[in-house]
Amino acid sequence: MPSVKVVNGKQIVVENLGPIERLFSFIVKPFVRMLQHRDLIAAILRREVRERFKGSIAGWIWAIIAPLLMIAVYSLVFSTALTLPLPENLAKSQAGYALFIFGGLIIFNFFSEMAFRAPMLLHEYTHFIKQTIFPSDMLAVISTLRATAYTLISLGVMLLFQLAVIGELPVTVLLLPFIFIPFIAFLIGMSWFLAALGAFTRDAGYLMITIVPLFMFATPIFYLPSMVPAPYDFWMYGNALVCFVEILRDLVLGGRLPNMILYGWTLFISLFSFYFGYWFFDRYRNVIVDVL
Repeated sequence: MPSVKVVNGKQIVVENLGPIERLFSFIVKPFVRMLQHRDLIAAILRREVRERFKGSIAGWIWAIIAPLLMIAVYSLVFSTALTLPLPENLAKSQAGYALFIFGGLIIFNFFSEMAFRAPMLLHEYTHFIKQTIFPSDMLAVISTLRATAYTLISLGVMLLFQLAVIGELPVTVLLLPFIFIPFIAFLIGMSWFLAALGAFTRDAGYLMITIVPLFMFATPIFYLPSMVPAPYDFWMYGNALVCFVEILRDLVLGGRLPNMILYGWTLFISLFSFYFGYWFFDRYRNVIVDVL
């Protein structure tokens, strides 16, 4: 039964939900908020995408040139340094190791862009948050979708390069949404957490600047997870990026399904990050306006 509370002399009806109803409400709340503010999300996302190359003559061409140059350089530099037990279709090509590295960098660059920006995300929109009834929780969604657009361009370049130098794409590339959607959820949750934390202290931004470069070496971008000695090879999967990198390479480069235990762990990490991040942001939503 609903109850009535008096706040500032006004009567407010509050529904008393049971534990199951509260859990269900919490699970669907982020998606309900996204649906409610879909027009605002689309409008700000279009503006952010346009702003990235504003004043540039080449415009979006730069988003294609950058990954192309990266693959070309890696192919040149690492063409004679192939010592890893790569899949046969990659090992027989001089560009195999370049594709191997680039697959890992697609995940890492997506993560690093969000990790660097998220702590200052609310500060970028302080004026809107303070002056209007602005859905501040949607900023993490917008910034992640913005980064997703450029990540998909890099992935497209990788697939075209693989098709050009190897001559084939495995059918498992059709399963890429099943890893990218959880990865996007993971990054949105991380962004909610870091954005709220960054509103209280700028140390969050400095912390990301310090530790994110270390993740490049803690993540198997230039090597295989199997090359890590025990027991570190087990504990390294606590780093979510390891899971996403390995599954991406399995689907695109190896042409095989990922280990189901690994995939289940990846889904758990993504859901935990998404809902913990939203819970943390929602808990301090009203306080954030005062501290910005």
